[in-house]
Amino acid sequence: MPVVKVLELVGESKKDWQDAVANAVAEASRTIKNISGVEVYNWTANVEAGRIVEYKADVKVAYVSDQAQI
Repeated sequence: MPVVKVLELVGESKKDWQDAVANAVAEASRTIKNISGVEVYNWTANVEAGRIVEYKADVKVAYVSDQAQI
């Protein structure tokens, strides 16, 4: 029976928050198969000299596991 597991990650980008989310999903997909969804639950950024220099997105990536054990 398939089990859905959730992995928490922080995506980062110099461009924008959407790119930070995409980077987190892309990185997770390098080693995790069957990603079925993503939840973004926090947006943050690093600021220098009054400007955003790095965007960060805390995400939960859901994926289907074939293993019945968690």
